[in-house]
Amino acid sequence: MPDDPNLTMTAAPAERPEGGRPPAVLQVLPALVTGGVERGTVDTAKALARAGWVSYVVSEGGPMVRELERAGAKHFTLPVASKNPLVMRRNTDRLEELIRSLPVDLVHVRSRAPAWSARAAARRCGVPLVTTFHNAYKAHNWFKRFWAGPMAKGDRVVAISDFVGEYAHKTFGVPRSLITVIARGTDLAKFDPSRVYPDRIAKLQQQWRLVDGLPVILLPGRLTRWKGHAVLLRALAELTRRRGKQDFIAVLVGDHQGRETYRAELEGMIVQLGLDRCVRMPGDCKDMPAAYMLADVVVSASIEPEGFGRIAVEGQAMGKPVIATNHGGARETVLPGETGWLVPPNDAIALADALEEALKLTPERRMAIAERARRHVAEHFTVDTMCAAYIRVYTDLLFPEHA
Repeated sequence: MPDDPNLTMTAAPAERPEGGRPPAVLQVLPALVTGGVERGTVDTAKALARAGWVSYVVSEGGPMVRELERAGAKHFTLPVASKNPLVMRRNTDRLEELIRSLPVDLVHVRSRAPAWSARAAARRCGVPLVTTFHNAYKAHNWFKRFWAGPMAKGDRVVAISDFVGEYAHKTFGVPRSLITVIARGTDLAKFDPSRVYPDRIAKLQQQWRLVDGLPVILLPGRLTRWKGHAVLLRALAELTRRRGKQDFIAVLVGDHQGRETYRAELEGMIVQLGLDRCVRMPGDCKDMPAAYMLADVVVSASIEPEGFGRIAVEGQAMGKPVIATNHGGARETVLPGETGWLVPPNDAIALADALEEALKLTPERRMAIAERARRHVAEHFTVDTMCAAYIRVYTDLLFPEHA
């Protein structure tokens, strides 16, 4: 998909900081390992560099640093994931030094722990602060609200969905006038069915021991309880009871990230429900576009509301029908009856109903869903759209006279 022309337009304000240099943005996040926060940071940093801005990132590092620096951004390593008050105070001093010496014109922080240091440093230096709510941060007690407090105190507060924006307003008191909703962006060049060659698909098919002719139900996501793996397993057992056979294969793809006990619990449940012949748990997958290509239906069964719901969007980008739970950001990304289904959270029967419908789709209906789903993502959830929106936010704060 071609770059959004707004990237260039918004990145060329009529005035520049003192000295005529390009404006400089410093993004701060805990680490650059993997995930939606990290992906959004790198994509924004790339867009800034491509548009002629100066792009800096501070984190504890990780494998995505190389990609960041290849794109023309500069990375600085600091222990900003730390929750130790003494380390956080030192981080404030170091960030202040960076802001003044580089110099930096705007700070953008994307997580709670580094927000304490980033906000203090930005205020000391008198530069604008942007924060991004990447989720509906828990606030069920005073400490949780206190811990997330700096995220609510940006000069502009970005929310990754309307759901998160409303939550930030009602729970943390962020004025609606300061909230900008910017949905996460999906790379349609990466998640493009026409670019996934057969050898990649065959490799995964062999690794996962898939059987030709049996439809594949895919649930991507790290192995953590709130992702709803147990709900899917109960739905699969119900589907087996209804159909009188197991004429499908379900793949729960994702890393357990040290949650050995939970993985063992799921393995025990699989055996107990008699699903051991039709369920695969292959662990992490480095080639998600190929994984989606193998799927006949993509499931996001989260029992807690997700701020956005990246899996549902990626599945649609790959032209797959999706089933997601009817809460949180999924309500804004899935078109019921057009690109998939929304089912009540933690409802295995409703999920089984949707799976049954998905597996009965005719080729013509499946093709129509694929076309509508990919068009839906292209219109609303691309990387270019996301980056252009962030650059507009930066420009509005740095050059309000041109807003």
